[in-house]
Amino acid sequence: MNTDYQHIKVIGFDADDTLWVNETYFRDAELEFAKLLAPYETANKIDQELFKKETENLPLYGYGIKGFVLSMVEMAIEISNGSVSNETITKILNIGKDMLNKPVELLDSVEDTLKGLSKTYRLILVTKGDLLDQERKLENSNLTSYFHHIEVLSDKKEVNYSRLLDHLDINPSEFLMVGNSLKSDILPLVNIGAEAIHVPFHTTWLHEQVNENESKQKEYKTITSLSDLKAILN
Repeated sequence: MNTDYQHIKVIGFDADDTLWVNETYFRDAELEFAKLLAPYETANKIDQELFKKETENLPLYGYGIKGFVLSMVEMAIEISNGSVSNETITKILNIGKDMLNKPVELLDSVEDTLKGLSKTYRLILVTKGDLLDQERKLENSNLTSYFHHIEVLSDKKEVNYSRLLDHLDINPSEFLMVGNSLKSDILPLVNIGAEAIHVPFHTTWLHEQVNENESKQKEYKTITSLSDLKAILN
């Protein structure tokens, strides 16, 4: 798809798995969790039930590590019929603390790309999740200076983006969103008349996956690395 981006004035970037590693830590945590609960169920069953519990709890806890940990604790109690030990609950809490203390690992070409684009475009960060955790990661990333505005949303649906763009006085036709999730970073923007560029990450949470029909006939570009952005936009 050949798209002319000459009309773009503002570029939005997702954070997790677009600028830095995130989902990998959740997959590792799920493996640790399954090992802890191995006396009660198979790893596959634990994984399936944990995803159901996370989805069920999203309206209450929102996105992020803290909600994930609460879902693991609930699952441990339920799947063990209340017999899970205090020691195991402590280990589950420590899984979450370890995740929150992970260093920020930038993906390839992130800082060079932001540095270059910030000279021509107004850049904003648009992410979702736990506010405190996202602020920590952003601070530790040393990328703050490249963004004119930073927004942590409770969700990333069309209405959330529309409200944000309206608040920042950004015309959707002049806005480009860059992110790894078709569900959260790409399709909602296309649906409100903005541009979007998909940068896939090697692993995607099941909740963020979309079927072919949802993305069919939607106009967006896919690239393999943020380093490709400069050539596309120039």
